[in-house]
Parts: sequence; structure tokens; C-alpha cells
Amino acid sequence: MAMDFYSQISSNKKMTVLLFIAFFILLGVLAGIISYILGGFSIVGGFFLTIFGILIILFAIISYYTCDSIVTMVSGAKEAPPEKFKQLNNIVEELCLASGLPKPRLFVINDTAINAFATGRDPNHSVICVTTGALQFLNREELQGVIAHELSHIRNYDVRTMTIATVLVGIAVLMSDFLLRFALFSKGDSDSKNGQLFIIILVVGIILAILTPIIAQIIQFSISRKREFAADAGSAEITRNPLGLASALEKISKDKEPLEAANKATAHLYISDPLKNTKGMWLKGLFQTHPPIEQRIAALKGMK
Repeated sequence: MAMDFYSQISSNKKMTVLLFIAFFILLGVLAGIISYILGGFSIVGGFFLTIFGILIILFAIISYYTCDSIVTMVSGAKEAPPEKFKQLNNIVEELCLASGLPKPRLFVINDTAINAFATGRDPNHSVICVTTGALQFLNREELQGVIAHELSHIRNYDVRTMTIATVLVGIAVLMSDFLLRFALFSKGDSDSKNGQLFIIILVVGIILAILTPIIAQIIQFSISRKREFAADAGSAEITRNPLGLASALEKISKDKEPLEAANKATAHLYISDPLKNTKGMWLKGLFQTHPPIEQRIAALKGMK
């Protein structure tokens, strides 16, 4: 049964909320174990845990407010003046009118790989960047689909969502590291902690501390994949032409050239994995920032 784009957007937003709830439950369980093990006798440990948590949050806030400048600089992107990139500017202006969004700043990466990304903390401070390969190999309808996908990310505040997810992963890793260090270097008095119960909880805490960073990253990547599905649906809503983006994704899937300017830190921003990490067993899919492109194409072709 075909799913229209409104249902697709709603479904993916609900799934993102559920994934964030799972994130907070995971952190809550880990925090509870740490609190029980510390039991009030390690005020210094709690103080350092708080300080490191504050530093992570401050770093995330600084990154959030400067992400557009940082990402364009790291990517080697240059601004796209209207007189030189007329079609790109015209398409963006048309789609901004259709979606009610302010026009973002436009950048171009000089690379023949077909790709694009959006960044910026909100619609008034947003950036869309495309590669010269996208401008060269995509026709107008396909480029409209790609640009509308990026505008959907901007409209949905996906950069904000992924920034929060990144902070949560950082906190999870910090808490896990603290618990492991405590377990390894603290002598602890098990008799004062109800004997066997304390030991059992400590062992469970160590296991959870080892698994938490992995689970947290799986959740983060899952959120990223859901946001891609939602942006695809948003593109179909803006253009009323899901086949335009589907055709663009088909061309992108056939493009085996990795984007030289991309790296693991920025890969999740792009419309498709710029590193071309598509090989491997099914388990590797849990650590992918993007859903399989075949699934995205099928979902777009199934929309009304």
C-alpha cells in the first residue's frame, strides 16, 4: 500500500521521538548505576563528571552556532553567486517560495561526485551546498528534488536534532568511561554496599558501560536515517514530484566516486553517503548514517 508524503513525514517524526526516548532511558539507567555505586562517598567523582558534562554541552553549543561556517570551510565550499550559477539560484528561489522558507546561502564544492548537503542552526541561518557534479549530471527536475530535500532538512531543524543526538552520545561515552575507570581503579568496600548486590550491580554497570557507546551510536545513526526518509518525503511535498528525487537518487547510486572533501564527521549531512561505504554485512547497516538508497527510491516511487 502506497504511503503519501504526509504520512511518511509523520511516521518518521514519531520514530525520531521514540529513538530519543530510548536514548534518555539508556542514559538514565547508566546514571542510576553510577549513583548507586558512588553512593555518596565520591563527591569528587561526581564533581568531575558534572564538569566534563558541562564542557561537552558548551562545545556542542559553540559548534551549533558556528556549524555553517565550520562545515563549509572544512568542505572547501565556495559561495555560488547568482550571476555564475543562475539555474541553481533560480531553483532555490522557486522552492523557497513554494515552501515559505527564506533563501539560504548557496555554496558549491568543486567535485564531480554527485552530492549536496544543508547546514545551519535555523531557517534564517541556513546553507545549502551542492557539488559541481550535481549541477553537471542532474537535470532540472532531479536538481529540484535534491534542493527540496535539503530545504526539508532546514525546515525540520534537522541540524538541531542531530546536534542534540551528538551531545547525548558524548554524555553517554563520558559516563561509560567514568564508570569503567571507577571500576578499574577504585578499591571500593563491597561490605559497605550490601555485599553481593553491590558486586552484581557493579558487573552489570561495567557491561553496560562497555556497550553504551556502541548502543548510543546505533541510536544516533538510526535517528539520522529516519531524518533522511523524512526529508525525502518533505521533498516530495514541496515539489509535488517524488519521481524527480527518485531519479536523482538513482543517478547518485550509480556514481561510485567518493567525495574527497567529505569525512566521517560531516558524512551524515549529505543527501547520500559521500564516502561510499556501502559494502559489508547487514550488521554494518546499523552504523550507516543513511538508509539504503534502494529503500529510499522505493519509498518515493510508492508515494501518491
